[in-house]
Amino acid sequence: MSEHLVQLPSGLTIVVEPMVSTRTAAIGVWVGVGARDETPRESGLSHFLEHLLFKGTETRTAIDISQAIDRVGGDINAFTSKEYTAYYCRLPARHTSIGVELLGDVVAAPALRDDDVESERQVILEELAMDDDSPEDVVHRAFGAAVFGDHPLGRDTAGDKASVLGLTADDVRSFYRDRYVTENTIVAVAGAVDPDIVIEEVATAFDRLRRGNATVDRRPPDPAAMRSGQVVAIDDDTEQVHMVVGGRSLARNDPDRDALDIANHVLGGGLSSRLFDEIRERRGLAYSVFSSAAAYADVGSWSIYSGTLPEHADEVRRLVGTELERLLVEGITPDELEIAQGYLAGSYEMGLEDSGARMSRLGGQLTVLGRLRSVEEQLDRWSNVSLDDANRVIGRVYGEAEPVTVTVGPT
Repeated sequence: MSEHLVQLPSGLTIVVEPMVSTRTAAIGVWVGVGARDETPRESGLSHFLEHLLFKGTETRTAIDISQAIDRVGGDINAFTSKEYTAYYCRLPARHTSIGVELLGDVVAAPALRDDDVESERQVILEELAMDDDSPEDVVHRAFGAAVFGDHPLGRDTAGDKASVLGLTADDVRSFYRDRYVTENTIVAVAGAVDPDIVIEEVATAFDRLRRGNATVDRRPPDPAAMRSGQVVAIDDDTEQVHMVVGGRSLARNDPDRDALDIANHVLGGGLSSRLFDEIRERRGLAYSVFSSAAAYADVGSWSIYSGTLPEHADEVRRLVGTELERLLVEGITPDELEIAQGYLAGSYEMGLEDSGARMSRLGGQLTVLGRLRSVEEQLDRWSNVSLDDANRVIGRVYGEAEPVTVTVGPT
């Protein structure tokens, strides 16, 4: 294994993967707290905090942070998911120490000033309004609520207007103090770097991060929260009807998770998939149609999305149902299995050409799996999926319950 993995006495975990074929370096800080770890009143707090960390530190203003990264031609950003929050930057490898020090300052010593909370609150409200203007965002948000009910996995990661307006500066500071601690944090680095030097620089840059553990007891969703066969129709004056069909799926560590990747690709994961071929290529009824499968610590979801003109919506809905039924009755063919395995392996390998992708693999796996899964292991997991495995998981996932259907558009 080419990765260098250490845990400091403070509890902070550092992982470094040197790359000889690049001139860049990517540094990521992965904190094991996300939207599912919030109470209803706190909804959107992880995302709010992600924004605020870039507003300034004890020694830097927001413009200081922006200028420091612009000065070396890099980029810096962050995102919040259901189960973790990540902060990252990518820059020329000769400036790696600048990126490490900057992220250390941003994550370990944020100012979290009252005035910054108020100004960023307005930015987040604008972000929520922007999402409300996107019917594709609205339909996926409504789908999450239909599948997971009032569980945190069913709420929007950014919260809603009421919860964002209700959060106080003290709420933000308390959440940061309790959750942003060494044993809950991974620092991942990939690129043209010397591992020993980078590990030492990270240890210094993150020395101010509070020691401790922030393990949370995550409540699994109530199985009864999803009403089988539920139909949700949101009337909106849009040019297309945006539709999501789906339901609950497998947890991240389920033994059939890799077989589900295969089945999902056959159904709607690529250009040769059944849904794309039937709905777009053969009939021209949609520009965008695809399937996906999300996985969390204790549950997952599967979904099929399509956008189509109102006069075609019923036909597209029927065709989606037909393809699901065909998948359940006929399973997949040996040729489809081979195509899916080749696609998953090839796209995974090509995606790892970039230092940012390598860094994300390291940080993401350590955060959600608690260990590193080598590239070779992942490729073997897909190649070892048999036809029986794929057809078994089809019944487990797509045949478990009548799917939920959510539409946004003219009714």
